[in-house]
Amino acid sequence: QVPGLMVVTDVCIDEYTDHGHCGIVKDGKVLNDETLECLTVMARTHAEAGADMVAPSDMMDGRVAAIRRELDRSGFSELPILAYAAKFSSCFYAPFRDAAFSSPQFGDRQSYQMDPANTDEALREVAMDIEEGADMVMVKPGLPYLDIVQRVSSEFGVPTLIEGYGMTENCGASHATLPGKSRPGTVGLPYEGVQCRIDPSSGEIQI
Repeated sequence: QVPGLMVVTDVCIDEYTDHGHCGIVKDGKVLNDETLECLTVMARTHAEAGADMVAPSDMMDGRVAAIRRELDRSGFSELPILAYAAKFSSCFYAPFRDAAFSSPQFGDRQSYQMDPANTDEALREVAMDIEEGADMVMVKPGLPYLDIVQRVSSEFGVPTLIEGYGMTENCGASHATLPGKSRPGTVGLPYEGVQCRIDPSSGEIQI
């Protein structure tokens, strides 16, 4: 036991499939609604296991509302949801996918992750997740999209988590190219020096 430790769990199925996609696949297509049923069971299971917060990272439409209903129905009405609300399709995730063996085995995730060029769509996705019951939202990856972070924080005023510097997904590839820092094939990063702070005026959570 670690007193004071907050456990936030990732709700997504990509690591548990043979195709590496974040949704159930049939005939080469990712099925949004069928995936929601799986995600709600996963979120409830995490809550029953003692999670302090669940964080759906799949980017299926309607998943926050579905998870909120299931948590409420199962007696976890006070369990908060952190939504990966603006998760952009990005090559920054490659080191994590290599480590977790979760890279898509066909196609890519652009059909359900965000278009980097469409900032307005990112704001719509964030608004949708908040309306569905998200208590916090995340912009991922954080560093290349600080303009989105600013727009989300200014427009919605909700706690906004920035997954940025120090996280494997964002800088593992760059770190591996630095002389003397790592050897070829290294994907993990040390977490020394990585800090999390909450801005007292805005409630924004920064890593």
